[in-house]
Amino acid sequence: MEKICKNCNSLFTGNYCNTCGQSAKTHRIDWSFLMEDVEHGILHYDKGIGYSLKRLFQKPGEEIRNYIAGKRVGHFRPLSLSIILATVYALIYHLADVKIISTTNSESIHHMERVMKYYSWYVLFTIPVFTFATKTAFKVNWLNFSELIIFEAFKSSQRLVVHILFLPVFYMLSAHPGFISVVNYILITLDFMLILWTNSQFFSHVKLSRVVLKSLVAYLIHTFIILACLVMLVLAGNYFAITII
Repeated sequence: MEKICKNCNSLFTGNYCNTCGQSAKTHRIDWSFLMEDVEHGILHYDKGIGYSLKRLFQKPGEEIRNYIAGKRVGHFRPLSLSIILATVYALIYHLADVKIISTTNSESIHHMERVMKYYSWYVLFTIPVFTFATKTAFKVNWLNFSELIIFEAFKSSQRLVVHILFLPVFYMLSAHPGFISVVNYILITLDFMLILWTNSQFFSHVKLSRVVLKSLVAYLIHTFIILACLVMLVLAGNYFAITII
């Protein structure tokens, strides 16, 4: 039976329009439509954010390599995924007033709050930095920079999930600054282990010992660049503050 597409007015048969791809099932928007949108767009087992995160904690390196090669059905876009997870992290941090650093230095706390205020932008900035570090350490010539950004965006999302899960731990330890430092060291270790796990699968043609070394070099390059940029921003902010005064 032929149907008229409500999007482009083309005649078609089947479940989807042959011209624009819109589904034939376009009933009136109601509460069931909204619930279905949430379920299928975000939480569905084989599609959306839930699917991408599930795959990132099964065989991350292989999954990302397949995504870059073109197997993208069901996945949420990696940069958007990073932004959403960074937003969730910052939202929980602010609403619950979580303390993630143990220092009582007011200036350090002020700088941390500035980073958290624009945390999504901060995460977006770190992705190309990590991309540069990985490209430099692994000397990747068979992928372009944009493809490597996708690689690092997925890895960033993977780490953000772990950091979000640790926020309740920071909240419960808010009165124990010494333990907060310990948790931060644990998170740094987990971050590197996740990076190493994903890299070992993605660069499966490289010996594991070389992957460990190159991953460490990339991590150090990334850390150095980020710290250098943060120091320059602090110095620039202090300079302009003094100039204005």
